[in-house]
Amino acid sequence: MISRRALLALVPVSLLSLPRAATALELGAMTPVTDLDWSYLADTVMGGVSQGQARVEGGAIRLTGTVSTENRGGFIQTRTALPEGLPPGTTALCLRVRGNGERYFIHLRTTRTRLPWQYYRAGFETSSDWSDVALSLAGFAPSGRLMRARIAPEEVRSIGLVAYGRDHEADVSLSEIGAA
Repeated sequence: MISRRALLALVPVSLLSLPRAATALELGAMTPVTDLDWSYLADTVMGGVSQGQARVEGGAIRLTGTVSTENRGGFIQTRTALPEGLPPGTTALCLRVRGNGERYFIHLRTTRTRLPWQYYRAGFETSSDWSDVALSLAGFAPSGRLMRARIAPEEVRSIGLVAYGRDHEADVSLSEIGAA
């Protein structure tokens, strides 16, 4: 098995310069995303041509760019690691988001998603106003047929904010995230 560190060494990931602080979410509390370490990646790691960036802006992580499905691509993403997983008893993720009216996704990776293209996905709509979104863990769909249907909260190892799956201009911000 390839270690996460070895795999990341093969993938060009530009780290954002954010202070290192929280590495876990607390049940029933919202965590400012600026307390988490975020990294950016795009489909260019597999030959795609999508371009974008993730940056801290106004107390939020903002993901912007052009998503292109050319050359079998179709995503830009910013991701944070959760080495301790989600708290036991977590049934949903709570987000405070805004965007350009497009649909965006949260991708979860777990201790069981060993291949880079494996994840669990749930979508949400955005508007230009900040809104609160709750995504039930039971509503996250696996990216492949051989994956477990349900997510165990303690097995979640990363959360990704993703513009995915269709040609569009991405502009989405996430200010807080919590476990419920």
